[in-house]
Amino acid sequence: MKSLTPLTLRAFILLLIFSFSTITAQDADKLFVKEIKGKVINQKTKKVLVFSDVAIADSNISTVTNTDGEFLLKVPQDLLNGTLVISHLGYEKKEIEISTLENKVKIALEPAITELNAVEIDTYKDAKTLLEATLKKKSELYNNSNTLMTAFYRETIKKRRRNASLSEAVVQIHKRPYASYKRDAIELVKSRKKTDYTRLDTLAVKLQGGPFSNLYTDIIKYPEYIFNDEGIDLYDFSFDQSTRINENLVYVINFKQKQNVSTPLYYGKLYIDSKTLALTNAVYSLNVENKRLTSEMYVRKKPGSATVYPTEATYRVNYRTKNGKWHYAYSNISLTFKVNWKRKLFNNVYTLNSEMAVTDWRIKDANIEKPRNKMMRPTTILADATSGFADPKFWGLYNIIEPEKSIESAIKKIQKQLKKAEENRAKTNKV
Repeated sequence: MKSLTPLTLRAFILLLIFSFSTITAQDADKLFVKEIKGKVINQKTKKVLVFSDVAIADSNISTVTNTDGEFLLKVPQDLLNGTLVISHLGYEKKEIEISTLENKVKIALEPAITELNAVEIDTYKDAKTLLEATLKKKSELYNNSNTLMTAFYRETIKKRRRNASLSEAVVQIHKRPYASYKRDAIELVKSRKKTDYTRLDTLAVKLQGGPFSNLYTDIIKYPEYIFNDEGIDLYDFSFDQSTRINENLVYVINFKQKQNVSTPLYYGKLYIDSKTLALTNAVYSLNVENKRLTSEMYVRKKPGSATVYPTEATYRVNYRTKNGKWHYAYSNISLTFKVNWKRKLFNNVYTLNSEMAVTDWRIKDANIEKPRNKMMRPTTILADATSGFADPKFWGLYNIIEPEKSIESAIKKIQKQLKKAEENRAKTNKV
């Protein structure tokens, strides 16, 4: 049997610190004249809606809401008379004319819950059959052209609740056709990172893979990481209550590993469009009950005096449709690790979060050009580089994921530290 180890992520824990040179590029040549900053909430409960899709109609420009339900979208000049479309799984979508929006807006979405009608799924004898039909449709339903996607990537490492590392990057995903077995490539456009190693104690915790980790959560392009031909038989599947997205009925499938399977596998929910059978969303976690095996799956290197194992590993991937074709749009990964030291009373807890959102894309009919000096490797660790945090306009015209409150506070603190360091250097030079 093929290995079922989830290769999508590796936690890279080292005693040695090393760096990887950053690469920058000129900002995009589009001009924007308007920034829309807002929050998306549930109309009834007033609670924020996390990971809502925010896009400009009839374009490829988009973003998602953060964990505070907030977003920021930069609108190009030629789309000022366009329409903003806000959607969220289980809610009715909302369309708003961009010309009517102020800089700060609050958008409320109406819940749309639909009971599952057994008659509607008679074509499929069970949930597993439906999933197999979905996986077979990738050549038909998903983008089969070489595509160049602009995406924003962010990863954070926290020791308990305190931020210890923050990395951000704009990348270009050289996306291969979904029908092709060729793997996608990633080009680094712009990045910045700040790590406070004093907060990490004697451990330097690093996430290996960077944007590739999130890209590999694309279940349709990379089904081998979860549902390969042999591994799919190790799961139990069942139907859950259906829901809606953008007024379309969506089937919900629950999955979990069979009771007699000892290998750590995944459990979660798959959301499948009832008309096309396209996978629209997936939310899942790894079974981390077996500490030894899950540690082997994630930890590449560690000190001999430490026992390291994950206590939580959760994943999310969203897809978006344009002109009848679906493509990868957003993914989020959260890993929590516990570190126990020999002859030490207390343990340490580290949380690694990463997310990536496609903010724009375009079709390239010919083979995608890959500038070798800018291409990232799946083993990449983003560089230590603080200079970008000093510049509030660092991202220029690129759309990003609006930072949540804790990240925003961390960025402000970094900016203060850099300003103070610059002032101290100026005083020393005067002397």
